[in-house]
Amino acid sequence: MSENLIFRRYEDKDKEEVKKLHVLALGNIYKSGPWEEDLDNIEKVYLANNGEYLVVENDKQIIAMGAFRRIGEKRAEIKRMRVHPNYWRRGIGQRILSKLELLAKEKGYQCIQLDTTIQQEPTQMLYLKNNYREIKRENKGPFDCIFYEKEI
Repeated sequence: MSENLIFRRYEDKDKEEVKKLHVLALGNIYKSGPWEEDLDNIEKVYLANNGEYLVVENDKQIIAMGAFRRIGEKRAEIKRMRVHPNYWRRGIGQRILSKLELLAKEKGYQCIQLDTTIQQEPTQMLYLKNNYREIKRENKGPFDCIFYEKEI
């Protein structure tokens, strides 16, 4: 498997592939529901709201993604961090997170918030390694989540 990774902004033609990656990357913790409606409105929810949505391609296939959206004047929320299981543990999640933080800072955000489920231990470790601090634990729909934040 060659790795000619291309990081680029989401385009409308990516919608179905992004939705498939979302389900695949979550694996057995995936549950469909209204909490994923943003995937049908990426342009409005992220791109038109002083946010960003990145996809990562390898051989013209989307293998990873991540986004942020505005949640306050100086606050952004990172969402939809997903990496195809065949590409786990190769540093792609770290690269997406770093790019999203840089883009958020360039847009004037000073604080980033994000969350993950309690089952996603590698994701928790990624956030802690990048100096995010846990701020609360809360049930979000059918998920038990850990919320983090970081000043940038």
